[in-house]
Amino acid sequence: MDIHTNWLEIKTLFKRSFKSSFHYAIASISAEGEPHITPIGSLILTEPGKGYYFEKFTTHLPKSAHFQGRVCILAVNGSMWYWLKSLLRGEFVSRPAVRLYGTLGELRDATEYEKVKFQKRVSKTRFTRGYKLLWKNMSKIREIEFDKVEQVKIGAMTKRFF
Repeated sequence: MDIHTNWLEIKTLFKRSFKSSFHYAIASISAEGEPHITPIGSLILTEPGKGYYFEKFTTHLPKSAHFQGRVCILAVNGSMWYWLKSLLRGEFVSRPAVRLYGTLGELRDATEYEKVKFQKRVSKTRFTRGYKLLWKNMSKIREIEFDKVEQVKIGAMTKRFF
Protein backbone atom coordinates (compact mmCIF):
# COMPACT_ATOMS: atom_id res chain seq x y z
CA MET A 1 0.00 0.00 0.00
CA ASP A 2 1.45 3.36 -1.02
CA ILE A 3 0.81 6.42 1.15
CA HIS A 4 0.35 8.78 -1.83
CA THR A 5 -1.44 6.46 -4.27
CA ASN A 6 -3.86 5.19 -1.62
CA TRP A 7 -4.35 8.44 0.31
CA LEU A 8 -8.07 8.72 -0.48
CA GLU A 9 -8.65 5.16 0.75
CA ILE A 10 -6.60 5.89 3.89
CA LYS A 11 -8.64 9.03 4.59
CA THR A 12 -11.88 7.09 4.10
CA LEU A 13 -10.79 4.45 6.60
CA PHE A 14 -9.82 7.17 9.09
CA LYS A 15 -13.26 8.77 8.71
CA ARG A 16 -14.96 5.42 9.32
CA SER A 17 -12.74 4.82 12.33
CA PHE A 18 -13.61 8.17 13.86
CA LYS A 19 -17.30 7.65 13.18
CA SER A 20 -17.23 4.30 14.99
CA SER A 21 -15.06 5.24 17.99
CA PHE A 22 -14.53 9.05 18.13
CA HIS A 23 -10.74 8.65 18.37
CA TYR A 24 -7.53 7.19 16.99
CA ALA A 25 -4.68 5.61 18.94
CA ILE A 26 -1.38 7.49 18.64
CA ALA A 27 1.70 5.65 19.89
CA SER A 28 4.94 7.42 20.75
CA ILE A 29 8.17 6.67 22.63
CA SER A 30 9.26 8.62 25.70
CA ALA A 31 12.78 9.86 26.40
CA GLU A 32 13.11 6.85 28.71
CA GLY A 33 12.29 4.51 25.82
CA GLU A 34 8.84 3.63 27.14
CA PRO A 35 5.95 3.22 24.68
CA HIS A 36 2.90 5.38 25.28
CA ILE A 37 -0.50 5.34 23.55
CA THR A 38 -2.76 8.37 23.52
CA PRO A 39 -6.36 8.56 22.26
CA ILE A 40 -6.74 11.55 19.94
CA GLY A 41 -10.11 12.58 18.55
CA SER A 42 -8.99 15.69 16.71
CA LEU A 43 -6.72 14.28 14.00
CA ILE A 44 -7.45 15.66 10.52
CA LEU A 45 -5.76 14.20 7.44
CA THR A 46 -5.13 16.79 4.75
CA GLU A 47 -3.07 16.40 1.57
CA PRO A 48 -1.25 13.11 0.87
CA GLY A 49 1.18 12.32 3.68
CA LYS A 50 0.09 15.20 5.92
CA GLY A 51 -2.23 15.87 8.82
CA TYR A 52 -2.60 17.67 12.12
CA TYR A 53 -4.29 17.30 15.46
CA PHE A 54 -5.39 19.76 18.11
CA GLU A 55 -3.10 19.54 21.10
CA LYS A 56 -5.02 20.45 24.22
CA PHE A 57 -5.04 17.63 26.76
CA THR A 58 -2.00 15.60 25.80
CA THR A 59 0.95 15.48 28.16
CA HIS A 60 3.17 12.72 26.72
CA LEU A 61 2.95 13.62 23.02
CA PRO A 62 4.54 17.08 23.41
CA LYS A 63 7.40 15.49 25.36
CA SER A 64 7.80 12.83 22.67
CA ALA A 65 7.82 15.55 20.02
CA HIS A 66 10.82 17.15 21.71
CA PHE A 67 12.57 13.82 22.24
CA GLN A 68 12.30 12.18 18.82
CA GLY A 69 8.87 12.99 17.41
CA ARG A 70 8.09 9.65 15.78
CA VAL A 71 4.51 8.39 16.06
CA CYS A 72 2.35 5.56 14.82
CA ILE A 73 -1.39 6.14 14.45
CA LEU A 74 -3.83 3.25 14.37
CA ALA A 75 -7.26 3.68 12.80
CA VAL A 76 -9.75 0.80 13.05
CA ASN A 77 -13.22 0.69 11.56
CA GLY A 78 -14.97 -0.40 14.74
CA SER A 79 -18.51 -0.32 13.36
CA MET A 80 -20.45 -3.23 14.77
CA TRP A 81 -22.36 -3.68 11.50
CA TYR A 82 -19.17 -3.61 9.41
CA TRP A 83 -17.65 -6.34 11.58
CA LEU A 84 -20.83 -8.44 11.75
CA LYS A 85 -21.27 -8.33 7.95
CA SER A 86 -17.60 -9.16 7.46
CA LEU A 87 -17.74 -12.08 9.89
CA LEU A 88 -20.83 -13.48 8.17
CA ARG A 89 -19.21 -13.02 4.75
CA GLY A 90 -15.89 -14.46 5.91
CA GLU A 91 -13.90 -11.52 4.54
CA PHE A 92 -13.60 -7.76 4.79
CA VAL A 93 -14.87 -5.85 1.75
CA SER A 94 -12.66 -2.89 2.70
CA ARG A 95 -9.55 -2.66 4.84
CA PRO A 96 -10.54 -2.86 8.51
CA ALA A 97 -7.51 -1.03 9.89
CA VAL A 98 -4.35 0.80 8.92
CA ARG A 99 -1.30 2.28 10.65
CA LEU A 100 0.29 5.57 9.62
CA TYR A 101 3.86 6.34 10.68
CA GLY A 102 5.10 9.88 10.84
CA THR A 103 6.98 12.67 12.54
CA LEU A 104 5.46 15.36 14.72
CA GLY A 105 6.02 18.99 13.76
CA GLU A 106 6.07 22.11 15.89
CA LEU A 107 3.08 23.27 17.92
CA ARG A 108 1.41 26.34 16.39
CA ASP A 109 -1.79 28.37 16.43
CA ALA A 110 -4.58 26.84 14.36
CA THR A 111 -5.89 28.82 11.42
CA GLU A 112 -9.59 29.71 11.28
CA TYR A 113 -9.98 27.18 8.45
CA GLU A 114 -8.48 24.41 10.61
CA LYS A 115 -10.73 25.32 13.54
CA VAL A 116 -13.85 25.37 11.34
CA LYS A 117 -12.95 22.02 9.74
CA PHE A 118 -12.66 20.37 13.15
CA GLN A 119 -15.80 22.03 14.52
CA LYS A 120 -17.72 20.70 11.52
CA ARG A 121 -16.58 17.18 12.43
CA VAL A 122 -17.89 17.41 16.00
CA SER A 123 -20.90 19.65 15.29
CA LYS A 124 -23.43 16.91 16.07
CA THR A 125 -22.25 16.93 19.69
CA ARG A 126 -22.51 20.71 20.27
CA PHE A 127 -25.57 20.31 22.49
CA THR A 128 -23.66 18.15 24.99
CA ARG A 129 -21.84 19.19 28.11
CA GLY A 130 -18.85 17.10 27.00
CA TYR A 131 -18.49 19.11 23.79
CA LYS A 132 -18.11 22.31 25.79
CA LEU A 133 -15.54 20.68 28.08
CA LEU A 134 -13.51 18.96 25.36
CA TRP A 135 -13.84 20.50 21.93
CA LYS A 136 -15.32 24.01 22.06
CA ASN A 137 -12.11 26.01 22.39
CA MET A 138 -9.47 24.20 20.35
CA SER A 139 -6.69 26.57 19.32
CA LYS A 140 -3.27 24.87 19.04
CA ILE A 141 -2.33 22.25 16.47
CA ARG A 142 0.64 20.04 15.80
CA GLU A 143 1.26 18.97 12.23
CA ILE A 144 2.32 15.44 11.35
CA GLU A 145 4.25 14.39 8.24
CA PHE A 146 3.55 10.76 7.36
CA ASP A 147 6.17 8.68 5.56
CA LYS A 148 4.82 5.14 5.81
CA VAL A 149 1.51 3.29 5.81
CA GLU A 150 1.05 -0.27 6.98
CA GLN A 151 -1.98 -2.44 6.43
CA VAL A 152 -3.25 -4.44 9.37
CA LYS A 153 -3.44 -8.15 8.63
CA ILE A 154 -6.27 -10.07 10.24
CA GLY A 155 -5.70 -13.57 8.99
CA ALA A 156 -7.59 -14.98 6.03
CA MET A 157 -10.28 -12.29 6.28
CA THR A 158 -7.85 -9.68 4.91
CA LYS A 159 -6.08 -11.89 2.30
CA ARG A 160 -7.65 -10.01 -0.61
CA PHE A 161 -5.64 -6.90 0.33
CA PHE A 162 -2.22 -8.62 0.31
